[in-house]
Amino acid sequence: MLHGEPTWSFLYRHMIPTLAEVGLVIAPDLIGFGRSDKPVADNAYSYRSHARWVRKFIETLDLRRITLVCQDWGGLLGLRVLAQIPHRFARLVAMNTGIPDGGERSEAFVRWRRFAQQQRQLAVSTIVERTLANRTLTAAELAAYDAPFPSSDYQTGALVFPRLVPIYPDHPGAYDNRVAIEILKTLDLSVLLLWGDSDPVTGPWEAQLRAIFRNVAPPLTIKNAGHFLQEDAGAEVASHIRRWMEASRGRRDI
Repeated sequence: MLHGEPTWSFLYRHMIPTLAEVGLVIAPDLIGFGRSDKPVADNAYSYRSHARWVRKFIETLDLRRITLVCQDWGGLLGLRVLAQIPHRFARLVAMNTGIPDGGERSEAFVRWRRFAQQQRQLAVSTIVERTLANRTLTAAELAAYDAPFPSSDYQTGALVFPRLVPIYPDHPGAYDNRVAIEILKTLDLSVLLLWGDSDPVTGPWEAQLRAIFRNVAPPLTIKNAGHFLQEDAGAEVASHIRRWMEASRGRRDI
């Protein structure tokens, strides 16, 4: 399970219990987030280096027959790595994410990118809560989202990530993603796309991913769920994933 920005693996807490019943669940924190190290220099963070770190994590643990569950930046990284080492993956579950190659982009994302570039410190818990469509975070949940970032010194990754998204054809990362997309088009792994219906940022990206993969399940929209659908509908999302896993491979292969 790969999280996005500016969250950490805490985001998946509503989903892990259900999915742990059908397999080993691994939810790492990306470098710069959660309990992982947080380099303070801007140039420590690049799309390529993060993809390399995720790939090294997978190879070091020698993970195989992976069901990749990814959202937001977890997809931008996970999809790139999937294209690099496809033999290690059995399925893909992508949620409100994409693999941008410098083409079409949403105005909502451009506004978010501009906002993030103007900040010296992000109110992380507030940002997460404002994306939610049907629930309010408790005081403990708000504190958990803020905990990895006690000051702006710890937020370099969260502040840098929005400008690493390739929104122009010559943007760093755009070419590598175009190469990855061509590889992804050749794969025959099972794919499930789960999309929150109240997310203006990544809403258009569902069609892009659906056009890439060969073996995609029918559209599955989660009603009253925003960008972080793990928060708005985590238990529901996990149940959908479990049923799909069981149907796509059979219980004996999980």
